[in-house]
Amino acid sequence: MTILCLGLSHHTTPVELRERLSFTDTALQAALARLGCGHDTRPDPISELVILATCNRLEMYAGVRDAWRSSAGADPFHALLDLLVDARGISPSELESHLYRYTRIEAVRHLCRVAAGLDSMILGEPQILGQVTGAYEAALRHRAAGAILSTLFQTAIRAGKRARTETAISRNPASASSVAIRLAEQAVGSLAYRNVLVIGAGEMGELAVEALRARGVRHITVANRTQPRAAELANRWGGQAVSFEQLAEALMQSDIVIASTGAPHTIISPALARDVMARRPSRPLIFIDIAVPRDVDPAVKDIPGVQVFDIDDLHARLEGSIAERQNEIPRVEAIVDREVAGFETWLRGVEVMPIIADLRQKAEAIRQRELERTLRYLPDLDPQTREHIQHLSHSLVNKLLHEPTLRLRAEAGNGHAAEYAEAVRHLFGLTPESSDTGLSQ
Repeated sequence: MTILCLGLSHHTTPVELRERLSFTDTALQAALARLGCGHDTRPDPISELVILATCNRLEMYAGVRDAWRSSAGADPFHALLDLLVDARGISPSELESHLYRYTRIEAVRHLCRVAAGLDSMILGEPQILGQVTGAYEAALRHRAAGAILSTLFQTAIRAGKRARTETAISRNPASASSVAIRLAEQAVGSLAYRNVLVIGAGEMGELAVEALRARGVRHITVANRTQPRAAELANRWGGQAVSFEQLAEALMQSDIVIASTGAPHTIISPALARDVMARRPSRPLIFIDIAVPRDVDPAVKDIPGVQVFDIDDLHARLEGSIAERQNEIPRVEAIVDREVAGFETWLRGVEVMPIIADLRQKAEAIRQRELERTLRYLPDLDPQTREHIQHLSHSLVNKLLHEPTLRLRAEAGNGHAAEYAEAVRHLFGLTPESSDTGLSQ
């Protein structure tokens, strides 16, 4: 089996396109369920799938049967692209220039680097590890991740945990929320006496409120679709809670708005912002939108007195803010290298499993055939003696195959899986199976 990664991220794709590709929980579940992975009779080349969908990246990891690839002579990336196009309703021509493709160990290394925080917009940010874990768990729930991708994601998650516990890559962790607040300080100076409205009471909203309190901000209002959740967050940090029905009035009182909901559509429309500014013409209003899809309609920035920053604007202001973490990159890369090497070793062992299974199957067929022939000449044997002969034949086969099996696994771990597999098939006359469980190197 070959591992593939088809993806795009903040490195390659502007927020305008990323927000059109964002997966809601329902859309993600539908994509995984529709694929129907894990069924041997499925004709599609994709036999395993995990979708990693965040604000800053969309990556599809797939296990593709080598037998299909060699027989069809087609590019299996097309199947992943078709799945993405069907799920999000975007033409391939719009995506092509933004996509990156990784195969085999390149895909393994990329995922490990992602989980370790090396590929994030904010180096070492802690949220990505939870997002990688969540993507894997979602695939498990829909039976889309099999043995290969399960081991791959477990390896990546372990790399991410080690990076955070064995290095300082996540020391004094920044987040999109904390960077947004630094951006607000650059725009208006001290925030201590400013009125700040946080829209969204999820993880990013909570990080924003925490960072605001750490900077001494006294007037914080939290708005959320469900007011009890807003009240819970606001009460924890000594703020005020409002519902979306009170959003216009909350905007009237605010100097800075940090928007971070998971809504699939904009929350702040030009009409709403225009009405608010008409009622407070002498006071400017700053929106910092860290949501994808965006919470603030891009046209709002054209309204006099309003400034709008989106998540790509945050990215442009990150240079120079993570120098201390950059010193940890070599140590994290070394962890990634070790985890990738461990995965390769495991994978080589997996490659020879079909050979071992075929060898044992052939040996068992010979054993049963010869045992049946022998017992026909001994019709008067009592059941206990028959059982002893049965056990003897089993034991002989197992002992004869034990040493070759161990050596085959050892040589696979040394990188000789393909040569030894071919030699064993030739020496024992084994027919290659149409299915495969290993990964081509």
